[in-house]
Amino acid sequence: MYDMFDYLEWRGDLPFAKVAPNPVDMLIFSTLSYISYDGIVPETPGRRISLREASERFFAQTDLENKVRVKKDLELLEAAADTDRFGEVGMSFYRNVFVPEEETQFAAVTFYLGDGTAVLAFRGTDRTLVGWKEDFNMAFQESVPAQREALRYVEEFAINSLMPMRLTGHSKGGNLAVYGAAKTDLYTQQRIVEIHNQDGPGFSDKMMTDVGYLAIVPKISTYVPESSVVGILLEHEEPYTVIKSKQIGPMQHDPYSWDVMRNDFIYMEEISEGSRFLDRTTKTWLASMTTKERNTLVDVIYEILTSGGASNTGELVHPKQIGNYLKSLVSDENKRFTIANRLVDLVQAIMETQKKQ
Repeated sequence: MYDMFDYLEWRGDLPFAKVAPNPVDMLIFSTLSYISYDGIVPETPGRRISLREASERFFAQTDLENKVRVKKDLELLEAAADTDRFGEVGMSFYRNVFVPEEETQFAAVTFYLGDGTAVLAFRGTDRTLVGWKEDFNMAFQESVPAQREALRYVEEFAINSLMPMRLTGHSKGGNLAVYGAAKTDLYTQQRIVEIHNQDGPGFSDKMMTDVGYLAIVPKISTYVPESSVVGILLEHEEPYTVIKSKQIGPMQHDPYSWDVMRNDFIYMEEISEGSRFLDRTTKTWLASMTTKERNTLVDVIYEILTSGGASNTGELVHPKQIGNYLKSLVSDENKRFTIANRLVDLVQAIMETQKKQ
């Protein structure tokens, strides 16, 4: 099967002025937003740099692997910059907000296409534990800092440019793209051409009746892999399209695993039974907890995971960290009580879901 790299080789000679962007292009823009462009891409909407030049400046740096989410991001940037389609695309308005004490992880960058539109690409969750903590906060907060940053980003772009907008994002970035579009004013919403949510989590029940959200639902294209985990979390009003992936289970969240055929994805009829089971179980489990209990659980888990000084997901599985987790649990009765109670609730949710099958 083919992937984004095969697509770039096949379609890379045709600029956006000749062929309009498609779902694969939007995924590429979303994935490129995971790269750190600090000091490379202008932070204001008015000044631009081509993706090709941004790539040259990026690769002139050192310690590149710590400036991307995964190694393949380096390959994607290099491959995209080497095409006529992406190489001359303009880039600007790079924003990177990381405030651990406020549990905020947000980044976005704008791409200017030759068709007269701009793509606002929102970064998904990075490797920092702060980023993952903010994701978990979505389970009990009406809005998290990154969502409010996304709204501010959309509105600032709208003030500084009259160009029609396309919003896109993978994982949490998809959620941010939808939130930014849903919460902005009606005039700005009318300037939004489309919104691509690539396996991003949903929202609270309250968002499902939000007037702004309902207004932009027809513009949302939501994509999830067959064994989706992240994309089925919380609530969605918009329908989703299921994509075939080369990976299995949770690893299907990786955008590099999504199967491509020419200028589109390869689609499946529905998500797997495992994803449906997880979806029903998670919703039952969350419904069994009050907002305060969800908050407490997330805080306790975060405290345990950071008890040994780990700052990113790559450090979580280190043998030394496992010992720190156990020490944290043994030394704190309240943490043990919280974890034990929520595990009991989870088992009950699993059993309840099984009975309904």
